[in-house]
Amino acid sequence: MRFLFIFLFVFACSTKEMDKLNQIVEASCGQCMFAMVEQVGCDLAIRINEKSYFVRGAAIDDFGDAHAEDGFCNSIRKAKVKGHVEESIFIVSSFELLSDDPSPES
Repeated sequence: MRFLFIFLFVFACSTKEMDKLNQIVEASCGQCMFAMVEQVGCDLAIRINEKSYFVRGAAIDDFGDAHAEDGFCNSIRKAKVKGHVEESIFIVSSFELLSDDPSPES
């Protein structure tokens, strides 16, 4: 019984720890830019270490028109995300699109 409690405690802590990680990732349309074929249509996806994941918890049009010149269906952007992977889907608890402007803030 004690082993089960310790296992569940460690598992719960590790899951919460994953949510606390901030990662800078590539974000784009999974189908148009990352060549993902598991879903039909245009869906938000991220790429971490050359592996792509569809996103649950944020939608492709939450960040403007996906089909605009600078939209996710036509460009790959950087984003700061917080969340975890669950069954090959990235469950996002925070998604912040980063500016493409390389100039430092004043």
